[in-house]
Amino acid sequence: MSRSTGREIESVWDYPRPPAVVQDNRPVRVECGGRVVAETRHALRVLETSHPPTFYIPPGDVSSDLLFPADGHSWCEWKGSARYWDVIIGHEVRSRAAWSYPSPNPAYKVLKDYFAFYPGSVDRCVVGDEEVQAQDGDFYGGWITTDVQGPFKGAPGTRGW
Repeated sequence: MSRSTGREIESVWDYPRPPAVVQDNRPVRVECGGRVVAETRHALRVLETSHPPTFYIPPGDVSSDLLFPADGHSWCEWKGSARYWDVIIGHEVRSRAAWSYPSPNPAYKVLKDYFAFYPGSVDRCVVGDEEVQAQDGDFYGGWITTDVQGPFKGAPGTRGW
């Protein structure tokens, strides 16, 4: 049991592959450049073996006026083609700080148009009252809290796991 959250500690090695999508009603907030970019109690967590959870936020709970399409895309064997977004506040640009799935594969249609944010690319991500730590590496966007334990994929030397 996590002392700070009172929740059961989850091992990322117990998460499934293909990933599971679960509702999370805790307060979730993303801050950048002195602004709240996203805030919800209706997040979806994607849970995949060896990764800390990735939080997806409904489009209605995101300040979409701060998000602008970024170049490029990536492919997830489970979810499909991801589109990237820059967060722009004033003259400050956080390149590819968020992503979404405009047309996810059928098994992940619940994620359609939800936004996920890289915690390391914005100023602060919070779940409940806890500030999130970013997953190592520049590809995965997991949110590390005290109620998840690794080791986590993403750090140098873990790409082949």
